[in-house]
Amino acid sequence: MISRRLMLLTTAAAVLAAGHLPASAAPRSANPIAMFDTDNDGTLDLMEAKKAASALFAKLDHDHDGTVDKRELAGRLSAKELASADPDHDGTLTLDEYLAVVEQRFKAADPDSDGTLDAKELSSKAGQALLRLMK
Repeated sequence: MISRRLMLLTTAAAVLAAGHLPASAAPRSANPIAMFDTDNDGTLDLMEAKKAASALFAKLDHDHDGTVDKRELAGRLSAKELASADPDHDGTLTLDEYLAVVEQRFKAADPDSDGTLDAKELSSKAGQALLRLMK
């Protein structure tokens, strides 16, 4: 006799395997717009992107020196990107330098230049590059 618990687990596994989850069951973190859209307009603007990036910067700054280095960035920027974003060539980025990169990536992900990013724009290569600096 199959227990009710086993049946529920089997059903849940089948649903997950098939990829059929109701929208309400999807984790909020799976939707970057939902994660960062503080004004709930269904898009991300530059201010929302910078707010999220600032929060991530604070988490990445493990030694609390006000900068992040290659190690703290953990692959979010290539060595070439880090070098070009580092005007004083000290091997670190301040929050202002980090946010300048965020702004560049935001603009690259906004081909229609409307000042907001929708789900389609965030799923682009440029949008994914921006998201790496936000989460």
